[in-house]
Amino acid sequence: MAETILDVRGLSVEYASDHGAVLAVDQVDFDLEGGEFLAIVGESGCGKSTLLFAIAQLLSPPAAVTAGSVTFKGRDMVRLTDSELRAVRWSEFSVVMQSAMNALNPVKTVAAQMLDVCRAHTSMSTAEIRQRSEEVLRLVSIDPVHLDSYPHQLSGGMRQRAMIAMALLFTPDLVIMDEPTSALDVVAQRSLMMQVKELQRDLGFAVIFVTHDMSLVSHFSDRLMVMYAGQVAELGSTQALFDAPLHPYSRGLLEAFPSIIGPRQLLTGIPGSPPDLANLPAGCRFAPRCPSAMQRCTSVLPDLLEVGGRLVRCVLYDNGGGNDGSPAPPGGDAAVGRRADASTESPASPALSGMGSAS
Repeated sequence: MAETILDVRGLSVEYASDHGAVLAVDQVDFDLEGGEFLAIVGESGCGKSTLLFAIAQLLSPPAAVTAGSVTFKGRDMVRLTDSELRAVRWSEFSVVMQSAMNALNPVKTVAAQMLDVCRAHTSMSTAEIRQRSEEVLRLVSIDPVHLDSYPHQLSGGMRQRAMIAMALLFTPDLVIMDEPTSALDVVAQRSLMMQVKELQRDLGFAVIFVTHDMSLVSHFSDRLMVMYAGQVAELGSTQALFDAPLHPYSRGLLEAFPSIIGPRQLLTGIPGSPPDLANLPAGCRFAPRCPSAMQRCTSVLPDLLEVGGRLVRCVLYDNGGGNDGSPAPPGGDAAVGRRADASTESPASPALSGMGSAS
């Protein structure tokens, strides 16, 4: 078993507003092993990026972590000082932002920006920094001649790969990626994903990859976390989740993408819109949009249950279905869940540890 390098427990993030606190991330639990690829998916506004910024401690007012811990290689990131965080960032973990054009300095060349990073974190000479900068650009298949280019002189895919190269300057143990493919066409998306996966295999770093496109990570991630309204809706092996999603929201996300093989099928999608986080519905947050909703769903806040090696937040798997006579989930007793935090579970339950590659 690989070593667990990241352990997130009970993490909650709130945004202050004139009308009170808005809970954007609500009691999120997961861990990550060295070399693992975890994808986080969900609709816009479900808390994916806020979760990443909380893990990397990049939140700024009005957002703040209000509960929980983020333990990275034995240190609680939430309690580190700014100087302690500066020593960890880039060297042990790095972040690739959503839009490289916005994240890169438009008036500095790629070389100048890599120089700034290296001088802030190492005592390398200018010649050594130039050599390392050329090495990491080659890693992402960019000719080192582009070190002297400005961001606007690079294509969208090259800018994004330059950001990844900068994140790999010190060969960190964890690379956090916040929708790095959102501005790219589908061909460039696949090319970038294959590049990331190849680099991960060669260098051994772990990846947390946030996207709203489930199909994008189907062949690249080891595990998949589905978020809805700030909570974990489902978490488990990518292959298992794609083969047989347990949560109705996970099924809806999968049914929103067309298949390129087999007979043509009508895309159903998910009716309605995500809830207002400042005015959440009672009971299950997905109930107003759920095709499987029953009376109990509007009043009972579902627990995160362990079902067949996965975690799922749905009353369909709580003691075999609803108390109002609704049917039990398919699969018999094996599909009936128990609380993920039950005392009978070990601290690293199967659904929270690495479950093998889906690629």
